[in-house]
Order: sequence, then C-alpha cells, then structure tokens
Amino acid sequence: MTLLSPPRARSLAVRARVGVFALLGILVAVLFRAQVLRSSDWLLRSQSNRLKTLTVPAPRGVIRDRGGRVLADNVPGYSVSIVPDRPDSMISTLRRMREHLEIDDARLEELSARARSGPPRPLLVSVDAPFDAVAALEERRSIFPRLLIESRPKRRYPAGEVGAHVIGYVGEINEAEVEAREQEGAEPGWIVGRSGVEAQYEATLQGKPGTRYVEVNAEGRIVGSFAGVRSVTEEPGTDIRLSLDLTLMEWIHHIFPDGMNGSVVALDVETGGVLALYSAPAFDPNVFAGVVDPAEWNRLVRDPESPLYHRAVMGKYPPGSPWKLATAAIALELGVVTPTERMPVSCRGSYAFGNRTYRCWKEEGHGSLTLAAAIQHSCNVYFYQLGVRIGLKRLLEVGTRMGFGARCGIDLPQEAGGNFPEGFGYWERRYGYEPREGEALNLAIGQGPNDQTPLKMAQFLVAIARDGSAPAPSLYLAPDGAANGADWRLDISREHLEHIREGMRRVTRQGGTAYRSSLEHFDLLGKTGTAQSGGDRPNHAWFTGMAGPYGAAPEIVVVALVEFGESGSGVAAPLVAKTADFYLRGMHGIPRDTVQTLGEHEIAGRGTAWARRPER
Repeated sequence: MTLLSPPRARSLAVRARVGVFALLGILVAVLFRAQVLRSSDWLLRSQSNRLKTLTVPAPRGVIRDRGGRVLADNVPGYSVSIVPDRPDSMISTLRRMREHLEIDDARLEELSARARSGPPRPLLVSVDAPFDAVAALEERRSIFPRLLIESRPKRRYPAGEVGAHVIGYVGEINEAEVEAREQEGAEPGWIVGRSGVEAQYEATLQGKPGTRYVEVNAEGRIVGSFAGVRSVTEEPGTDIRLSLDLTLMEWIHHIFPDGMNGSVVALDVETGGVLALYSAPAFDPNVFAGVVDPAEWNRLVRDPESPLYHRAVMGKYPPGSPWKLATAAIALELGVVTPTERMPVSCRGSYAFGNRTYRCWKEEGHGSLTLAAAIQHSCNVYFYQLGVRIGLKRLLEVGTRMGFGARCGIDLPQEAGGNFPEGFGYWERRYGYEPREGEALNLAIGQGPNDQTPLKMAQFLVAIARDGSAPAPSLYLAPDGAANGADWRLDISREHLEHIREGMRRVTRQGGTAYRSSLEHFDLLGKTGTAQSGGDRPNHAWFTGMAGPYGAAPEIVVVALVEFGESGSGVAAPLVAKTADFYLRGMHGIPRDTVQTLGEHEIAGRGTAWARRPER
C-alpha cells in the first residue's frame, strides 16, 4: 500500500474540510430560505391544507305590505353539505345518507352529477333539512366525517296562498344561473327569486354572502371551527315595502266564490299603486322554500285548475260589456257623439246592419237612450250604432294607441299584453280574409278578436276615475308615495269623463244592472259584463268598478273576473262592492261589517232607506 506524503495528506484534508463546510453552508442557506424567508408561503400552504373555505348565506330582505305586515321573511333552517372529496367517496356518502335524509332518485342523480363534474366546492345536499334528520346525522358523525351541517335562513311566507302569485317564491339556483352570476359570487345552493316580487326585486332582496373557515385534518375530516383566521361577515338583503294591503287581500280570499277560478285587482286611484292582486286558485309558496318535492311540483303543474297560473296579469279574456266604456271614450274623443245624443235607431231588441241582425241581450229592447242610460242598461243596440259611427279603421287605431294591445308595465317579471287588432292585416294573417265594417259592431261591445287581462281593464278604469290619465300599476311603494308617470291618456274633456262616470253610477242605482250591489256609505260606480268563454261552457262574469265617498272623487278601482261565473251582476258585482267597501271603511274609520251590499241588507232584514235617498 502506498502512503501519501504528509504534505499531500494535509492538502487533501484541507480540501475535504472546505467541501464539508461548503455543503453545510449550502444546507444552512437552503434551510434559512425555507424556514425564514419563505415561512409565510409555507404557513399559507399549511393553512390551505387544514382550512376549508365555506360560504355563509345572507338572509334575503324582508317584504312587507303598505301597513308593515310581513309578506315574506326568514326563519332558521338547516342545510346539509358534503365537504369536497373524491367523487366516488362523495357519492357513497350520499347513498348512505338516504337512510336518514330523504333524497329521491332524481335528486340523487342530480347531486351525483355535480360531484363528478363540479369544481371542488361543498356539495349542498339540502337547504331545508328536517330537524329529526339533522339530529340523526349529527349522532353519526363518525360515519359521515365530511358532513357539514349549518344553520341558514329559510324563506317563510306568512300570507300563504293569499299572496302566492304576487309575492312569488324562491328556489335553488341552477347551473346556467351560476355561470351568469359568477361575478356576484354565485354558487350552487344559492336561493334566488323564481317568480313574482321575489324575482322582480332579486337584486335588492339578495344579500351578499359571507365567508368562514372550518379546520380539517389530513383526511379531510372537520375537526371544528377555526376562529384564528378572519372571516367575511354576510350582508343581509335590503327590505322592501309594497303598496299591497294584505288585510284587503285576506278579505278577498275570504269572500271569493268557493270552488271558482278568477281574479280580483284593486288599484289606488291617486297613485296607481296595487292594493290587491289576487288570483284563484292559488298554492302554498312555503313548499318552494327548500328543495321542491318533485311529486308536489308535478301535482301543481298537472292540476287542471292551474293553481300556478297568475290570472290577474296573465289571464286574457274577452272583456265583454265593460269594454263599452272604452267604446264610449273613443267615440267622445273622436267627437262622433255627444253625451246627451240619442241614436237614430231605438233599441227594440236587435239592430240590422248589412245582411245581418245583431241582437241585444234584452229581447224586448231598451228604447231610446242617451250615453249614460246606455251604460246603465248595457244596451248593445246603442253601442252597435256607436261602433258604426266610429268605423272599424278608427276603432282599431285609437284602441291600439290607448294600449289595449300592450302590457300595463307593472313591476312583475311576467305580464301578458292584451290581444287587440292593430289593423286590417290582423284578420288577413289570422283568418285569411279582409275584414268588413261589420267587425266594428262586435268590437264595440267587447266581443270579437279582443282579449284583455283584469289588470289592463283596471288600469283603464283608473284613467276614467281620474282626469283621463293613468300611471303604470306599481307594487313597489316609493318612500314619498309618488305615482309613476302617466302611461295611459284619453284625449277627452273632464265633462265627458263625468258623463261616463254618471252612466257607471246609474248601474248601481235603482233600475241599474247591479242595483243590489250598491253600498250604504260609499258611491259605487261600475259596469257589469258577461263575456263568451267559447264552446258550451258558461260565460265569464265581469265587474269593473270604482268607489269613494258620496260627492267626492273615487279613491279605489276594483275589477273582478270570475271564470264561467255566468252573471256579472250576480257574481262579480258583489265581489267588487264588498272589496271596495272593506277598504274604504278602513280608510275612513267606519267599523267594518260583513253585511255590506243592498242585497245583503235585504236578506238580513236591515233598513234599506239609504238606497233610495235622492241625494245619492
């Protein structure tokens, strides 16, 4: 063996020591960089591994009526979610949970699809879990280590069926909406407005969700809340107040004919604010507060009575005789008739025009009438001749300009426009023939190709009750109570408007078609109507009315439509009279009574001398 010389050995030893110190220096530098210079990075990564970010839902804003009564608010509820994990593990957890929480096959399939394709975020299983199910899951934490049970606000509708259509309901956000509202922080599980006011004012009612963190172990099990990291506090939605009068709507619900379908609309004459927007039949919006039971949804959708259908703003019906008021307004606007003028042909039960005979509802006829008397008796023959004088072309032009083919513009997400011919081309497109002048006769009495919503007829009546103008009906109650700009304008004088109102006033006086619906304390002006429903079914019953103190301007407009109700005077008129009386008694400090109309006074054996007072 060859030995190194001492100098050579010393040289190698020095080199070895330098190499060792160099390696130790590099190691120290690396450790210093990792533990000191980059300590915040590793701390953040460590926290990311042991903390899970969770969204804290914000309570929706409370909806109140004009008097402050709650129409929609929030109550505590429980949500059940699964912390992100492998899709197979999450799906397995879902299947085991079915023993304690009701998850039908359709819901299971939907949640499984989300687990497979969705981003790594908590999988919301239920937004309204029953307390018994929550308790059972909490007791089995060891079996469901990745389960997250939270208290979250649940929507509640104290008014129930009464306000179902107008207030609407909420539901869980869908995938398309999540993508569309990604900038707002939307994610699966959000509760959003689906219909009615809830949908219309979604941006106002929806608050801003908060953020909190939960601590998990290496296996992803939640081991408790972690308070050391700052969370973002949720911001509740903004409360709103509506012009609706819930007490009035409850009264309408109470008096609406049992087993019949239809709607009642009540508007404030001064502002155009919606006091009542009632539709029957209805549904309980509370069933939509959580995950909707598919069986309940199918029942509502397949119900032949269509309880989800908002008849007040979506239902279109032939307006019948109430549209004679529009014919009168158009004739006065065009100057083709004066209020005191009588038609050349007196009513003898029919009117001949061309090669056809057009009949009046009263076979023996009404004789010679002025405009007010024709409205009082709803004489077809008078309005046939008025339609001839106006002419089909001008009737279509003015009717369209007045807005009978358009929407009212109410602040709801859905509203149907009326069906009214904009010109001669309507008949050519729909029926394949050019219309003749005789079409004006049917249109003049509210028949033919003319369908209107109850809301549209109410807006028109507000214009008659005021100065010929009417704002768009509004549900949102402005803080100052100011009305919207006038959307409906009639170019007729106040004197002519008063003649139309006088005809309506006579309808509820002795000899009028709705005399038995007159009121003791208030002046009720109205117009009855029975409109053809098609086929062999009974006619629809209409009554459009306005009311206020005797000798003063009308304060409320009420329109009632009862499907297949047959008699406007017997079914719809009492409904309008009792609605107006109930509201006005409250406004003027008169004790409310269930005996309201003249007919009810007679049945109850009460005095009716007030009905024949000349000062009425």
